[in-house]
Amino acid sequence: VSSSFQTVFVGKNKPQKDPLSSFRWQGFKLEEYLIGQPIGKGCSAAVYEAAIPFAGRRRGPAGSDPPGGQGPTRQLAPGSAGEEPGEKHQPKEAFPLAIKMMWNISAGSSSEAILDAMGRELVPATGVALAGEYGAVSGHRNPVLGKKKLRPHPNIIQVIRAFTSSVPLLPGAFADYPDVLPLSLNPRGIGHSRTLFLVMKNYPCTLRQYLCESRPDVDLATMMILQLLEGVDHLVRHGIAHRDLKSDNILVEFDSAGCPWLVITDFGCCLADERLGLRLPFTSAYVDRGGNGCLMAPEVITAAPGPGTVINYSKADAWAVGAIAYEILGLANPFYGHGDSTLESRSYREEELPSLPCHVPLEVKQVIKMLLQRDPNKRLSARVAANVLHLSLWGESVLACRSLKPDQMVTWLLCQSAAALLMDGLVDKSRVETKMKMCFLANLEFEDLWAAIFLLLAWRSRSG
Repeated sequence: VSSSFQTVFVGKNKPQKDPLSSFRWQGFKLEEYLIGQPIGKGCSAAVYEAAIPFAGRRRGPAGSDPPGGQGPTRQLAPGSAGEEPGEKHQPKEAFPLAIKMMWNISAGSSSEAILDAMGRELVPATGVALAGEYGAVSGHRNPVLGKKKLRPHPNIIQVIRAFTSSVPLLPGAFADYPDVLPLSLNPRGIGHSRTLFLVMKNYPCTLRQYLCESRPDVDLATMMILQLLEGVDHLVRHGIAHRDLKSDNILVEFDSAGCPWLVITDFGCCLADERLGLRLPFTSAYVDRGGNGCLMAPEVITAAPGPGTVINYSKADAWAVGAIAYEILGLANPFYGHGDSTLESRSYREEELPSLPCHVPLEVKQVIKMLLQRDPNKRLSARVAANVLHLSLWGESVLACRSLKPDQMVTWLLCQSAAALLMDGLVDKSRVETKMKMCFLANLEFEDLWAAIFLLLAWRSRSG
C-alpha cells in the first residue's frame, strides 16, 4: 500500500520552480548577469543578488548569443537596490537570483582543478546547471567525478547554473574579503584569477535572520522542524551527509499565508562520496570531519583517528536538527556560547539539556530529546522523527483509537491523500501544510510509520 501512495505523491513532491527554467540556454556566463548588492558571506564564499536583464531574449540551441550579444556584467551603485520601509524579508523581485562566488585560494585557475576542489558545492546542482562550460570541458565523464548526485527535494537548495569565470571586483569586495582577491585586483591578495560561480534562487532571508525578528507559534515551529527533518531524510536516502547544518545555512521563503518554508543550503562541507556513502574512514587527523564544530554530533567530534576507525554520519545531521530546534522554539541553542550554560557535544549529558517551554507539546519535546541522544543507536532517525511530527500535527483522529489496526491506518492515509490532492488542486499550491502532507505521503513506509505510532502512544500512556 505504501508504494501506491508513493507512486501518487513522489511526482507531485517537487522542488521550487527554477527561475531560469524558461531560458535553458542562458545563464552560463558571468557577463550575462546584473549583479546587485551583497547578501552575505561565509568562510569560503560571498553571495550577491543577481538577475539576467535580457532573460526574455533566448539564446540559440548551440549556446550562441543572439544578434548583438550580451553586455558586460553590470553592477549597481550602493543603495540602488534599497528596500522600502517595512519590506523586511520580502523577495526582491528585481533580483530573483543569487550568485555565490567561491574564494579560490589553492585550487589553481583551470576549470578542471576548480571543479575537483569545489565539487561538493555542486551536489545539489540540477542536470542542466552543468550543461554549459562543464558539459563541454568534461565530455562524457561525470563532471563531479566521484560525487553523488542529489535528486531535487523541496527542502533542499537547487544550484541552477554553475560555471567558472574570472574574479570580478564586486560591491563590498575590499571591505569584506580583500585578502582572497587575485593580484590583478589587490596587490596583497592571495586568490587565483578564476573561480567557481553558483547560481541559485534568491531567498528572502536565512533562518537565523527570520528568528531574530519573528517568534513562530508552536504549531508553526513544529512544521519548521519537520521540514528540516524531511530535508535531512532525503539526504540520508541518497547516502549524503550535510555536516554543516546551522541556522545560517538554512534559507526561508513564505507561502501566501506568510508561513515559512525552509531550504537547506551550502553543501561545501558535505560527505557525498560514491564509494563511502555515510561511513567515513577516519584513519588520520587530516581527514575532514565536516564543518561547524559546535553542532557536530557526539560520535563525530569524539572519534579518535586510527586504523579501522570509521565515522558513521547516518544520524549526525538529525542530531544537528535537534539542536537547531531550540532556536526555532525561541530558546538559545544549548551548544552555542552562552556563558556557564553552554554545552559541548563532546561531553554533555542528556539530563543537562535545557527544559523546553511548558506549552511545547509532549511529542515535540520527546522528539527533540531523542534526536539529541548521545548514542546514535538510541537516537531517532530523521524519517521516524518526521513521521512522529506529521502524526502529532494531523493524525489525532487515528491516534485516538484505543486499539489501532492496520486497516484503520490505511483508511486514514486514504483520507489524508484525498484531502492533499484536493487542496493541491483547489487552493494555492505553495501552501506549506499541503506540501508537508505531500512529503509525508511520498516517503511513506509502513515500518517507519508504525515505529512512530508506537512511540507516540507509549509517550502518551506514560504521561497519562
